[in-house]
Amino acid sequence: MNVTPLSSHISLKRSLDQGTSNQRRSVESILADVKAQGDEAVARYTKQFDGVELADRRVSAAETAAALERVSEETKALIREAAANVRDFHERQRQETWITTKPDGTILGQKVTPLDAAGVYVPGGRAAYPSSILMNVIPAQTAGVERIVMVSPPQPDGSLNDTVLATAAELGITEIYKVGGAQAVAALAYGTETIAPVDKITGPGNIFVALAKQLVYGTVDIDMIAGPSEVVILADESGHGDFIAADMLSQAEHDPMSSAVLVTTSRELAEETAAEVERQLQTLPKEAIAREAIETHSAIYTAADMDEGVWAVNELAPEHLELHTAKPWEVMSRIRHAGAIFLGENSSEPVGDYFAGPNHVLPTNGTARFSSPLNVEDFTKKSSIISYSERALHEHGEKIAAFARLEDLEAHARAVELRLGKDEEHE
Repeated sequence: MNVTPLSSHISLKRSLDQGTSNQRRSVESILADVKAQGDEAVARYTKQFDGVELADRRVSAAETAAALERVSEETKALIREAAANVRDFHERQRQETWITTKPDGTILGQKVTPLDAAGVYVPGGRAAYPSSILMNVIPAQTAGVERIVMVSPPQPDGSLNDTVLATAAELGITEIYKVGGAQAVAALAYGTETIAPVDKITGPGNIFVALAKQLVYGTVDIDMIAGPSEVVILADESGHGDFIAADMLSQAEHDPMSSAVLVTTSRELAEETAAEVERQLQTLPKEAIAREAIETHSAIYTAADMDEGVWAVNELAPEHLELHTAKPWEVMSRIRHAGAIFLGENSSEPVGDYFAGPNHVLPTNGTARFSSPLNVEDFTKKSSIISYSERALHEHGEKIAAFARLEDLEAHARAVELRLGKDEEHE
């Protein structure tokens, strides 16, 4: 990797992949077909894209039980402990309904209500992503969502991965369907004869899943349109090049589009890290993927001082931010934009991905400027409560009517004045 001096004219952001026009048209067609034809279209696309014909797409209790038997006790214990950490963190995010009463008798407040149903998309194929299940299901459960539906693409034999099913079982998820891709998103959004529609769809997927989520937004809510995974590491001379290189590669191995950026005030550390990245790449099982990400979408920058380094981080607004500095808490106070902040050399990004407890569904591509990690609040909605007293209405009614007339809404004004006994003025 080349080491480049940081300056304000350097562009640090990437364009979010919106898919090709052909991909978008394909997804639009799939969504329309599933909306019109329901299960028939889902079955057709499952056969076309996954090569599987299924008599029953819903995972049975027997299938889940068998998967649980095949998964080792060590794996199940690991899943339970990680789930407990995630649940403990999210329990602290709960928001409660609140009411306040004013001296004039007016009652105002906010009613917090969980969504009725949420759909969780879990990537399939040969890989298993139990962490995605934990991070998407647990905040919904904590919010009080009564119906949580999980969908995942079937494997060539028509089954779902044992670890995926075991994780769902550990969380008590029983409504699971073997369907993936844009057709799964459509089924969750519009409903079919088999799958009842949900209110919100969360979870990662390929470009077709991302486009489908984007296009059904408005019919349902979604978590976010996520781009490739990214990490930014801000370091001073106290950083360790081997640790930093390992953390950069932990992102790079996700996807050839992933990004790993080091911003450091130390030229020596920058060069040490660049050498370490190359050394560690050579023994990485996913070397080809990681190397493409490193060579195409990653960088090492030297900053004149920590002020310039912090500026760069806030410009990037990264998904993951690691602070490898002598005083990380002090630096953290100056960070305005980051999805998750990892403080100190022991807080490697994978700690947050799997085990610590905070959610790993994070804003990407600079959207941490205005959005947050997936959380309990995402699975609730709020209703305002207004109970105006007679005393308050008489005190403020004329002002309310006057405000309505500022907007040329006479009926609004009269609705208030009627209660003040002034309706006869308009007869």
